[in-house]
Amino acid sequence: MTSVLVADDQELVRVGLRALIDSEDGLEFAGQAADGVAAVTMARELRPDVVLMDIRMPGIDGLEATRRITADPQLTDTRIIVLTTFEIDEYVFDALRHGASGFLLKDTPPADLLQAIRTVADGGALLSPSVTRTLISTFVEQQARPRKPHPLLDTLTEREKEILGLVGEGLSNDEIAERLFISPATARTHVGRAMTKLGARDRAQLVVFAYQSGLTG
Repeated sequence: MTSVLVADDQELVRVGLRALIDSEDGLEFAGQAADGVAAVTMARELRPDVVLMDIRMPGIDGLEATRRITADPQLTDTRIIVLTTFEIDEYVFDALRHGASGFLLKDTPPADLLQAIRTVADGGALLSPSVTRTLISTFVEQQARPRKPHPLLDTLTEREKEILGLVGEGLSNDEIAERLFISPATARTHVGRAMTKLGARDRAQLVVFAYQSGLTG
């Protein structure tokens, strides 16, 4: 059973999401929070598998709440899906950088939202690498954000750095394997090692690290 915490300052949204989650086999509504502080508190108390996090809330916003949750060592298995009204939200890049597994528009069809919950609960990145990178690239270009290499970048082997750059370009494991003339299993192993060494929660965050470290883009 996958437990889901909903954090949104609009009661109508919380009620609607609860009804949707309660109606789906395999999903369990864990609780709801109307602001960022309550979201963090309830995440620590309930330890949900997934948090649906509105980005703009009173108290502390969804970005700071995401940062606090992903930084908590007791919540390493909790995944966060950021909910936003606009595709290129000013906070989405930072949410991904802080460990969110991806983002959804608030008008996402119910079936897609339910599938997204299952995807991140299983440890997958909500967004494909190419879509994630498009979002990051667009926002970084708009904001002229300086690049800052990941502090643990030097722990990667040259091959792992090369593969990290290809992940940042939006390539799948199969595409990386084809590009480098290696097996998909080997590519998957290198990606997994890079994620472990850099402390990436999922592939979406790995794309962020690749871009920030100047390995792609």
